Amino acid sequence: MAGFGLFSPSEGAILLDKVVAVVNSEVITWSELYKAMEFDASQAVKAMSEQERHKIFKQNEAVFLENLIDMRLLLQEAKKANINATDDEVNKTMAAIREKYAMTDAAFGDALLKEGFTMEEYKKKLSEQIIINRLVDSEVRSKIIVTEDAVNAYLAKNKETVAGEEGYKISHILIRNDNDSGQSEEKARAIYERVKAGESFADAARKYSDDPSAKTGGDLGFVNKSDLSKEFLAAISKLKPGEVSEPFKTNRGMHIVLLENAKIYSNPAEMKQAVKDKLFAEKFEKDYKAWIKGLRQRAYVEIK
Repeated sequence: MAGFGLFSPSEGAILLDKVVAVVNSEVITWSELYKAMEFDASQAVKAMSEQERHKIFKQNEAVFLENLIDMRLLLQEAKKANINATDDEVNKTMAAIREKYAMTDAAFGDALLKEGFTMEEYKKKLSEQIIINRLVDSEVRSKIIVTEDAVNAYLAKNKETVAGEEGYKISHILIRNDNDSGQSEEKARAIYERVKAGESFADAARKYSDDPSAKTGGDLGFVNKSDLSKEFLAAISKLKPGEVSEPFKTNRGMHIVLLENAKIYSNPAEMKQAVKDKLFAEKFEKDYKAWIKGLRQRAYVEIK
């Protein structure tokens, strides 16, 4: 785990057992905090060196501790409400995750071990996530209503803005032309075949891409439709989320794109649904924060 190598055995033992917060009758330890940060770290952070990872964790320690306190409060609240998750539900969720990433049971287990987690620890995390989602559904989401009038009023004022929000969440591999375009095409085709055969797109981007995004596994984040070239739009338009484009050429070189998600409105009904989702999300964030604040006010919380 990040940070272990920075302390002597005696110092490490003290830090690992150090209580960093008390939430009602439960404690949160330093080791729990860092294990949770390891678990939730993005792939880009996990790819960093141990020292770089520890630096990122240290910078975000206070914020993450607040999140962990909230999670502990939610689990305590769920227990009062007799909300739980069965082993069967956890196993089905885990199977869906394996299927999404096309991993065998053995490969999935190996991936967890490489990241420092046992199967039981992972199942416990999934169980907690299922329980918290159920609690939040019951106490917050189910009580939010977005009316047709609210959607129409928003569109009347913001239709051009909504249309301008169309775009794609994509990752990208670039092979520059250099002096031999035929060689770059051949290299791009070989990389494409490796990804289609099962190599992680992020790993391939880190190893082969000439784009600055290579260090984050090719992740370009969400890109507005209006900011993409005609070549990119032509390639992306043929893809469904999760699919990878065949190599295509621009004046920069050869490109391969992974479409992770799309926000495109093919008709007025889809635009209205997008606005409804946006208003729902805004209302949820406001109501969730108010609800969590209420839980904190009623609880005993002490940060050491």
